Amino acid sequence: MSAGIGGNGVDLGLDGKVVVVTGAGGGIGRAVALEFAKAGAKVVVNDIGTSLGGTGETSATPADETKALIEEIGGEAVISRESVSEWAAAKRTVQLALDHFGRIDAVVNNAGILRDVIFHKMDPADWEAVIAVHLNGSFYMSRAAADPFRAQGSGAFVHMTSTSGLIGNFGQANYSAAKLGLVGLSKSIALDMARFGVRSNCVAPFAWSRMTDSIPSTTPEEKTRVERMKRMTPQTNAPLVVTLASAAAAGVTGQVFATRVNEVFLFNAMRPIRSVHDAEGWTPASLATRAIPALKAGFAPLDRSSDVFSWDPV
Repeated sequence: MSAGIGGNGVDLGLDGKVVVVTGAGGGIGRAVALEFAKAGAKVVVNDIGTSLGGTGETSATPADETKALIEEIGGEAVISRESVSEWAAAKRTVQLALDHFGRIDAVVNNAGILRDVIFHKMDPADWEAVIAVHLNGSFYMSRAAADPFRAQGSGAFVHMTSTSGLIGNFGQANYSAAKLGLVGLSKSIALDMARFGVRSNCVAPFAWSRMTDSIPSTTPEEKTRVERMKRMTPQTNAPLVVTLASAAAAGVTGQVFATRVNEVFLFNAMRPIRSVHDAEGWTPASLATRAIPALKAGFAPLDRSSDVFSWDPV
């Protein structure tokens, strides 16, 4: 496969383009960065090298390893060790792309941390830290790239969401809220920046990585789920991310996808599914006796991601 050319001879139009991938020191971020390099893009490898929870001493090693892997296949990369959770730092990462490569064409908002705690025991600090990286960080990085995107009349954002937000999961109120918030952010970017030729989409990846390695596996059910998830490598998510950032996805914007090994899913958006009407106006009593019973058949079940995606990956 030559640079910029995808499967079946499709020209992705990525040869010489510049992409920023946050959280690119390992897992899905590294896989995405390498896939972009294979497609001919130049990569800004953004990673601060902290622990999964975003604490502890930073390490230069993860980002350096990703850069080395890109260079081994003949690609070009530069490292940003800036935190996405700070506005000034996000601007410096985008400026690095402009200073080093002369342009920026895509941003993949992949950086994240986990601080899983059951809701009634969650410390506000755990909430704030996760929101700061996933949601605030994605806004900061996107906003920093918005000006050069608008000036050049093109650009693409790919935000990594999660079925924990799209569907639900135990012990992840902070993570779920941030990931569902990303869907709203992406749709707003798609609407606001369409006239500038800028696209914005979300991908919910399925992969066994540092993030999912913290999932408990004590019960037989949990062990079965973990073994199933280990079949889902970070690399299987990268092709869709690269495609969405490429010229091959022109016109694709405001959408939410999921990738799981060989499966690609398109998620629906929130839309009204049932309605009731009272010409005289509603009261608490009439709502309780008529409206809720009438709407109940359409209520969403209290399920989790693993309930919806209950079959083995194919």
